[in-house]
Formats: sequence, structure tokens, C-alpha cells
Amino acid sequence: MVGKYKVITLCGSTKFRDAFMQEQKRLTLEGNIVISVGMFGHSGDQEVWNDGVKEMLDDMHKRKIDMADEVFVINVGGYIGSSTMSEIEYAKNTGKTVRYLEEAE
Repeated sequence: MVGKYKVITLCGSTKFRDAFMQEQKRLTLEGNIVISVGMFGHSGDQEVWNDGVKEMLDDMHKRKIDMADEVFVINVGGYIGSSTMSEIEYAKNTGKTVRYLEEAE
């Protein structure tokens, strides 16, 4: 396994900070390189709401998807917001595998 690592970008609402941290740890221990969000705007990182910052972060996250082999969606309780939906659509349109924390029923 050493030297051959899948790159996974996490996507999901930043209100799920704890789930992001848990899945990042789990996926890393499984031998993956994990790319996550840089800030948790819905969990206290107020700088996200400054002029132009959210737009920059949204664009930056799509670049993180470009670097990944697949996307892992943190969809606690099945929740997927509009930003995450946009990232899922982007990932699918660029040929990335998309997996989910919770499968839709």
C-alpha cells in the first residue's frame, strides 16, 4: 500500500464539522490522501462571510475536486445543500466517482 494513495476530496455542509473530522481520520487511516474544506463557515469561521470569501472558497473547492480521484460527500441525515449539490454535479461532469456518507433511501 505504501506509495500508492487514492486522493479523496470531502464535500458537504460545513455545519457538519465533527463528521468531516471523523471521516477525514477514517479515510486517512484507510490509506487515502484526504483533501477537506479550509474553513467551517456554518460552524463558527465567520471570515467566510466577508466580501468575496465564500465565492473564492467555492471556486477553490472545485479545484480540490480537480485534484481528486473521487469525492466523498458528508451528507449527515441525508442533507445536501446547494453548494454541495453544485460540487457533486461538477465532480460527476468531470468524471469523478462520488460516494456518500449516507446512501439515499
